[in-house]
Amino acid sequence: MSGIRRLASALALSTLLGALAGPLAAGAQEAAAAPPTTVANAATIEPAIPNSKCFNCHDDAEMTDEAGKSVAVHEAQFAVSAHKKLDCVGCHTAALGVKHKGKRQPLGPVSFDVCMECHEDEITPFQGSVHARIKGGKPATCEGCHGNVHTFVRSNNPAAAMAPLNQVRNCGVCHEDMMEGYLSSVHAKSLFVSGLTDAAPSCSDCHGSHDIQRHDAAGARTSHKMSPETCGECHKGILKEWDESAHGALWREGKDGPVCSTCHEAHAIQDPTTVAMRTQMPSDCGNCHADLYKSFHDSFHGKSTAVGRRQAAMCSDCHTPHHNLPASDPRSSVHPDNLAKTCGASSCHVGHEVNASFLTFMPHSDPMDAEQNPWVHYIYLFMTLLLLGVFGFFGLHALLWLQRTLVGRLRGEFKVEHFGPGPYVRRFTTTQMWLHVSIILSFLLLSVTGLPLKFAAAPWAPGLMQALGGPEIASFLHRFAAIVTFGYFAVHLAMLFRDVALKREKGYFWGWRSMTPNLKDVEDLWANLKYFLYLGPRPVLDRWAYWEKFDYLAVFWGVGMIGVSGLMLWYPDFFTQFLPGWALNAAYLIHSDEALLATGFIFLFHFFHTHLRPESFPMDPVIFTGSMPLHRFKEDRPLEYQRLVDSNTLEQYFVPPPSKAQIQVAHVFGFTAVAIGVWLAFLIFRALASGAMHLF
Repeated sequence: MSGIRRLASALALSTLLGALAGPLAAGAQEAAAAPPTTVANAATIEPAIPNSKCFNCHDDAEMTDEAGKSVAVHEAQFAVSAHKKLDCVGCHTAALGVKHKGKRQPLGPVSFDVCMECHEDEITPFQGSVHARIKGGKPATCEGCHGNVHTFVRSNNPAAAMAPLNQVRNCGVCHEDMMEGYLSSVHAKSLFVSGLTDAAPSCSDCHGSHDIQRHDAAGARTSHKMSPETCGECHKGILKEWDESAHGALWREGKDGPVCSTCHEAHAIQDPTTVAMRTQMPSDCGNCHADLYKSFHDSFHGKSTAVGRRQAAMCSDCHTPHHNLPASDPRSSVHPDNLAKTCGASSCHVGHEVNASFLTFMPHSDPMDAEQNPWVHYIYLFMTLLLLGVFGFFGLHALLWLQRTLVGRLRGEFKVEHFGPGPYVRRFTTTQMWLHVSIILSFLLLSVTGLPLKFAAAPWAPGLMQALGGPEIASFLHRFAAIVTFGYFAVHLAMLFRDVALKREKGYFWGWRSMTPNLKDVEDLWANLKYFLYLGPRPVLDRWAYWEKFDYLAVFWGVGMIGVSGLMLWYPDFFTQFLPGWALNAAYLIHSDEALLATGFIFLFHFFHTHLRPESFPMDPVIFTGSMPLHRFKEDRPLEYQRLVDSNTLEQYFVPPPSKAQIQVAHVFGFTAVAIGVWLAFLIFRALASGAMHLF
């Protein structure tokens, strides 16, 4: 500003002296001999070459020098520029001593010393900035940012090259990678979409104008030391909160704690309330809080967040976005005195009674840590051993069975024939078949909506969740399937009560018709193992085989374990009225692992036992048609067949063969269900292979 005032005074003085002195004797030789005229002294005398004379030649769009570079200066544009009051020779002092007309000898660049006369306050810091040197050590010029010196206007003019809207484009010429992120940010949307030029930051608002430093330089406005105050110029309230936080305390002490750009990136700042950013935030926090992130990642809150459930609690919901304080601090949102307010304010628990027991729930539960809670730890060990035991035993059982029956089929020991002539024997009633259909439909729906949450870290989980309509729709479908499950289970229990208590039928708890394991099942298992190892014949089976009894009882176990634990997670406020908070941690553990046990067992071993073993492949339709040919019944269940023959009741079980339409429906429905189950089993293996779940 001091330079501009000096220039105005000099111009006024020049006008006065010109009027008093009269015409000056001037010629080419005198002009060449005259001392150089700078901006500072140009106004003390009448310009040797008036601007009008310069415009006589240079106000030509086609005027170029010998190198083909345009040297056009349009008078109309110059007249409205920031330099409109200056004389051409005040900056281009070489014009006084170089005859460039005709031969067009170049005048050379204008020296910084000339610009310094007016712009000392800008050029001095610029010479120490990162922009003072570009690749190769070549100094930058003012025109690199501000544009043509003859046409640029003041920066407060919206048309200026470094006005808020235009500077983003100009800076992007060199900083294209940064602009790519910035243009997708909330800052850019506020600037370009909302037009908040006075409120939305552009490049110079964060980085400064002429004194820009590298971000890792101590004096940079975007350095670790200074960036909170830079951001705080706009976000004053947030800066005050953050300054009082544990993160702010680290910053004040000069330690390497997180600052604004640590969590919000530098240029691609996004709205933190979007699902995408909420999903990403826990992993960002985990860069510093690795142990807490692992326990959160494996929790219900963490998995719900990972699959994009908007109302799922994540780091900032409990710890606040900026006022993070340790739980021991009375001001902390997770201090025991404040937990009820914090949990009750979340979108999940609004309107629910947040009782004292509920508040003892462990959001960062580590079931491997016995000191944190021994009950949860030992439940975890039990569920882990149960998983390994069941999968280990039946995995080996299935492999032995598969190799033995493949050999048997090659030898011609049996053939697959699900349909054929002759009488058919009824195996299942219509009610039993429809119950099984309801089991299939509800179980598949429970699996397809629950597995993306179980394996939320798997690459396929978010996509499958979105294909279901999102986490909210999937949650509704999951609970609907749970209600269906409770329904068919209640119907089956009612049927048992009717037959046992009202009709007083015998044999439901012991004997050949019972689904309760007995000594005969142990003998059949031993005989089957010897058969698998080529040490004996196949066992002679009765109405139910030992693996079928296991499947049946697994439903009782599964509905009980999964159902009760699921209800606890569905209504945590109710159950914590009489249960401790850690019971919710245990319920989540049981529900998750028991669901894995159920889905894995059904889709692998039950499907193998029923449909995929060589004796039945590709599918046994008996559960869908309710009957099987007599010759197959006699071969598969010889003891039951002989009992019916001996009691002269076999013909009572004869039914007509299934119609063609029944067979088609059975095949379409059965193959679809098996295909979905096998696909889900593949996703489970893929998730385990990717490390999406840890057993230990």
